[in-house]
Amino acid sequence: MIVRLLSLVSLLALLVTPAHAQDREVPYWATVRAKELNMRVGPSADYKIDWVYRRPGLPVKVIRVMEGWRLIQDPDGDKGWVVARLLSPDRGAIVVGKGQTELRLDPEADAPVKWRVEPGVVGTLGDCDDGWCEFTVGNRGGWILEKRLWGAGEP
Repeated sequence: MIVRLLSLVSLLALLVTPAHAQDREVPYWATVRAKELNMRVGPSADYKIDWVYRRPGLPVKVIRVMEGWRLIQDPDGDKGWVVARLLSPDRGAIVVGKGQTELRLDPEADAPVKWRVEPGVVGTLGDCDDGWCEFTVGNRGGWILEKRLWGAGEP
């Protein structure tokens, strides 16, 4: 009987994760998971909605964690609180800067141009190395200069 009880307690201990282990060290990158995400002025549904995001995949920087809420900063620098479950840990990025930029076949300045993208285009971020990042928009992908992306590099 005691062996059975100890086994049950051990199993339960493995299944229970401390609350602090569920949170990542801030800051970190995330993306908007929901089709609609309310950014509030405080960490509760009781606070006023300041902004509504309607762009799944939009990268955000998580700068503070509080229970089921995250204080985020968006690409424009605006900050507010969102429900944590509506964010994804998937890496994404948004094209920034002036004018079009190129998605190239390889991570080299003289590599053939595959596509051109405008500022504001949101995509999936792959590996980054030596100032270049893999970037995919829909079914089109290539390599883009890291400095043209918000959401790449260290948060």
